[in-house]
Amino acid sequence: MSDALVFMMGKYEARVPTDRWYSDNHLWLQEGPGGFRVGFTAYSVRMLQDVYFLDWTVDPDTRVRKKQEIGQVESSKAVSSLFAPAEGKILEFNQVVLNDPSAINTDGYGAGWLFNFETGAKMLTAEEYVELLASKWEETQRIIKGQLND
Repeated sequence: MSDALVFMMGKYEARVPTDRWYSDNHLWLQEGPGGFRVGFTAYSVRMLQDVYFLDWTVDPDTRVRKKQEIGQVESSKAVSSLFAPAEGKILEFNQVVLNDPSAINTDGYGAGWLFNFETGAKMLTAEEYVELLASKWEETQRIIKGQLND
């Protein structure tokens, strides 16, 4: 993995490798043969905590819209919907994490990838993604602490 930027989530580090692109819904995209490999950022894994279960609601070779629901993830915190990072086409899912999602928690930027994706959309650089995290961090902390309406 290339050099990484670090975003501090309180006392926890969220590493942001500079060799890939990012979506505003906290997924990374790394270009490879035939498209992009997509996975959860360290920030999203930290927010979810331990991922226990994945369920896809679309099939491989499906065209999707940005932020279209494509599945669900169950973690120690909650069951959450998963959304497409951009308009494009889901090519295939990582069957290894579908059967055992523990690699998402232990190797999120490697073996813990979620799916292969084809898109022409402009994504965020690592620097832009860290700026996005910083701009939303105060609000995120209030949500985490349940103080959004205070």
